[in-house]
Amino acid sequence: MWIKGVVSALAIMAAAGAQAQQNSRQTYSERDFATVPKFDAHVHANDDSPAFLEIARKDGFELLSINVDYPDFPPIDTQARLAEKFHKADPAHFHYATTFSMKGFGTPGWSGRVLQTLDAAFAKGAIAVKVWKNIGMVENDANGKRVFLDDPRFDPVMAHIRQAHVPLIAHQGEPRNCWLPLDQMTTDNDRSYFKAHPNYYMYLHPEEPSYEMIMAARDRFVAFHPRLPFVGAHLASLEWNVDRVAEFLDRFPNATVDMAARMSELQHQSNQDYERVRAFLIKYQDRLLYGTDLTASPPGPDALAQNPPMTDDFVQEADSVWRSDWRYLATPNSQHIAALDAEVKGLALPRTVIDKIYYKNARRVFLKGA
Repeated sequence: MWIKGVVSALAIMAAAGAQAQQNSRQTYSERDFATVPKFDAHVHANDDSPAFLEIARKDGFELLSINVDYPDFPPIDTQARLAEKFHKADPAHFHYATTFSMKGFGTPGWSGRVLQTLDAAFAKGAIAVKVWKNIGMVENDANGKRVFLDDPRFDPVMAHIRQAHVPLIAHQGEPRNCWLPLDQMTTDNDRSYFKAHPNYYMYLHPEEPSYEMIMAARDRFVAFHPRLPFVGAHLASLEWNVDRVAEFLDRFPNATVDMAARMSELQHQSNQDYERVRAFLIKYQDRLLYGTDLTASPPGPDALAQNPPMTDDFVQEADSVWRSDWRYLATPNSQHIAALDAEVKGLALPRTVIDKIYYKNARRVFLKGA
């Protein structure tokens, strides 16, 4: 009997070891980080330095740098010049999205000028078009009426983008935290951003359109353009509830969403309901794009906070953000997340899911699977 007990215990130990080995083959480790192909589908390379591209290559990333009609960034033509420069230097690792100015919207000739701008960018390698939150939150037409994304005056531009077979990346609205008092926000990075950007902090501006109004206009737009590939930036501004993101993706089969600058919101939710967040990422593994919103901008005393925040050592920041996200998504390991002031357990997503979220989906959406 003693011998049988020993044999049985050894068999159990062997089975447990085999299961652990099998699990390790199904998920990545932190050691795998630099060797797995990855694609950060939402960054901003606004600095003339090659450092961003160099750390991306070292860490195994392709980049999609997104030009934005944003007053805190360099002018649009400067962003375009930098994007063209880096793309020409390394087209395998550096891709970019173009944008257009809202100046003169609704006046004669505006659409024609925008189409010329877009065609010139496509000819130089742009693979997507970005529209920003100023549509819905800032811009008014010549009559003083707020302009939303579902305005029919955008239709010629959107038809042209669809005919060019490139996706539209839309940052519409803000995190729902934007409409909450600072002490009710769920993450410290939102608190720091909206402190530094009071003009975008809607809790201070109750006269402005509500979160629900902006989301409804965005949804009407997507519904009206079912053949336009649509990327909802920042988890489509539904970051506060993965069930709401799921509803959006179910409703709009032409849509994907990126995770840029919203990882802490996923972490906040997984600390409350781990299995719900993990199940969401697995179920929608074909519709999610990894992104960070990392921003390399020219240094200056008037530089405003970014999200994630800028530091004096951008290369270290980029490497740290990428490795932290990898630990959370790809491994079971826990880490302290400053934006939550909490320990967060990693989701240990299967390798097949990681490969899609981190690489294959972006290649399919932006580069037609090339």
